[in-house]
Amino acid sequence: MATGASVGPRSTIRVIDAESVPMLARSHVRAGGFSSRRLLDGPEGSPGNFSLQLSLTPDSYFSPRHRHNFDQVRYQIEGEYDFASDGVMTPGTVAYFPEGTHYGPQSSSVRSLTLVLQFGGASGNGYMSPEQYDRASAEMRKTGTFASGAYTVVTPDGRRINKDAYEAVWERVSGRPLVYPQERYSRPVFMQPDNFAWHSIDRQPGASWKLLGEFSERRCQIAFYRSESGASLNLGGRSIYFVASGSGAAGTQEFRAHATIYVEQDAPATVSARETLELLGIGLPHFS
Repeated sequence: MATGASVGPRSTIRVIDAESVPMLARSHVRAGGFSSRRLLDGPEGSPGNFSLQLSLTPDSYFSPRHRHNFDQVRYQIEGEYDFASDGVMTPGTVAYFPEGTHYGPQSSSVRSLTLVLQFGGASGNGYMSPEQYDRASAEMRKTGTFASGAYTVVTPDGRRINKDAYEAVWERVSGRPLVYPQERYSRPVFMQPDNFAWHSIDRQPGASWKLLGEFSERRCQIAFYRSESGASLNLGGRSIYFVASGSGAAGTQEFRAHATIYVEQDAPATVSARETLELLGIGLPHFS
């Protein structure tokens, strides 16, 4: 799924071409189907675990208002997503969904393609891997039902007990009640990158950036980077970069639009632009 190219003595870049990753239907506990390309995963069981996917949803997807004990960053590529009073994600919108913060309900009336990064937030609760999620939800279907974003169990005396579907699965995996972090933000943060100004990067001719925000005490940073054709761009470590447009190379490994570049080490790395290159960069939270 991924190929690696070492750049410099201390840093390793992994380049993932989106087309090399199959688009597969995902089992889930919300209403309506969706498919995704699973691009990149973090270390399962760690506070910094993450999952990066290109998610394709039809016009039938629906999720009730809910919250998570992990963070999310979304980048809308095609179509749109409606999050009710929180806002509508149209092509180019970037949004940060903090752990513990309610959002939605969430729906899509058109075909929608979205880059979705879900990752362990500042609380240290980590992120449940897709494998853990799938195994637990399959077991739970033997004793209850998932419908419209909820999990329902009927007790021997006939009572129906409902719980948010994700909460129920997480508790099955962790073996303990889910306690949500206190809200750091009262609502998701929707960002319109086109309305931010580009600023040149010192000692990098032809390179510029726009900082969209840095969130929580773990310093999760979201920014766009641009490199003119023929110029080089230094990338920070412990970060994920999605190629919004253009093409280039990391060492001998070439990439094009919708590729993912993962700089695993703390040391920076360098890419070169074949044509004008724009990257969405997400600096992962800092855990000691």
